[in-house]
Amino acid sequence: MKHVSLILSAAVLTAMMVISCGGGASKEEGASREVTSFNELTIGKQVWMTQNLDVDKFRNGEVIQEAKTEGEWEDAYQPAWCYYNNDPANGAKYGKLYNWYAVNDPRGLAPKGWHVPTDAEWTILTDYLGGVEKAGAKMKSKNGWYDNGNVTNSSAFSGLPGGNRTNNGAFDGIGFLGYWWSSTEDGTNDAWNRLLNYYNGGVSRSFGGKEYGFSVRCLRD
Repeated sequence: MKHVSLILSAAVLTAMMVISCGGGASKEEGASREVTSFNELTIGKQVWMTQNLDVDKFRNGEVIQEAKTEGEWEDAYQPAWCYYNNDPANGAKYGKLYNWYAVNDPRGLAPKGWHVPTDAEWTILTDYLGGVEKAGAKMKSKNGWYDNGNVTNSSAFSGLPGGNRTNNGAFDGIGFLGYWWSSTEDGTNDAWNRLLNYYNGGVSRSFGGKEYGFSVRCLRD
């Protein structure tokens, strides 16, 4: 039987005492949220966040650019994030979409004690959950997927269909598709990711252009 535990990091609790907004709380209208608490989920020997990343600063406190318009996103070629359809309500549910330049930035996208998983670490997860043909159903949240989405969520990973932002700035796939970056490049222009589709119980390993906007799920160091 898989051991599943949900615990709150002591380091994060310390951070919560010095940051005025609580985990997942909204700041003033027009500002982005900064999640300061992260629940943990143990799957096999890995410890994952239970939610998608939703931060607008690097680990060192420097701000990550928000790119709203199609032109801003298409021309970024530097770390950037957005909400799906630029709607903070989508951010509250799905977290932010980040381009790979943010994932790979040396200032650190993941909070202290965490990292963006490598392609190999994603494979460890999907192998543990029965392989690519079966793992997707076990990783999907029971709610939010179109047509019930072939889900069991038996791993409690609770992957949501947050969609993506394409290289030309268009939004696509919310409710139907969920994409998550890895930290592993595939050549100069692309990087590896994982994709969950509503219409089957599998998980796809694919590569996408670094300028695409995907969700990020962090793994404990």
